[in-house]
Amino acid sequence: MPPDMTAGFPEAAARLVAATDAIGVRALGDALEAVPGMRERYDDHGLRLLLRDTRIIVERVAKSVASGDPTWTREWTDWVAPVYRRRGVPLDDVAALMQAIRGAAAPVLSEEERVPMNEALDAAVAVCRYHRRFSGDARRRNPILAALYKGA
Repeated sequence: MPPDMTAGFPEAAARLVAATDAIGVRALGDALEAVPGMRERYDDHGLRLLLRDTRIIVERVAKSVASGDPTWTREWTDWVAPVYRRRGVPLDDVAALMQAIRGAAAPVLSEEERVPMNEALDAAVAVCRYHRRFSGDARRRNPILAALYKGA
């Protein structure tokens, strides 16, 4: 059975899509301020890729808001985790970007329309936290544990 895209808040989803660029710029700026060292990790091209990714994340969140189902955002995050790993983007940075999108999109939505958005972003952040524990994530390692694993 196909998903019902009118089960949630389709008008709120349309407002999110209309404000995608503004939400993305504000969210990226907030994430760069919130995460220490994030600005130094990315060059101009990397920041442009993250800004492009905010458009896709907001689009997925809008689908979750329209349908009232967090699956749209959660599954997309699960699909792109290997892509971020290949690009050398720590999934903690992706989670911080999603948290910043929550704050940037809040003025566009009413209190009851934020509920499916928060559920979708919480599910996506949980997926990021799950995938960050696998090898290959670009997060900074504990130097003591790294020395122990090397046998030094």
